[in-house]
Amino acid sequence: MMRTDHGPTNLAALRTLAINALRLAGHPNIAAGLRQHTRTPQLPLATLGLT
Repeated sequence: MMRTDHGPTNLAALRTLAINALRLAGHPNIAAGLRQHTRTPQLPLATLGLT
């Protein structure tokens, strides 16, 4: 059985992970970093060290 009552908390944790990963990667502008990572499919994995 899947629990759905923790959805907003889980999404907030993922958002925080993404923002902190961009900061650690040296992006001074989070919005620009998100746009750059959206255009290049392998870049988020590389930023997290998963490739």
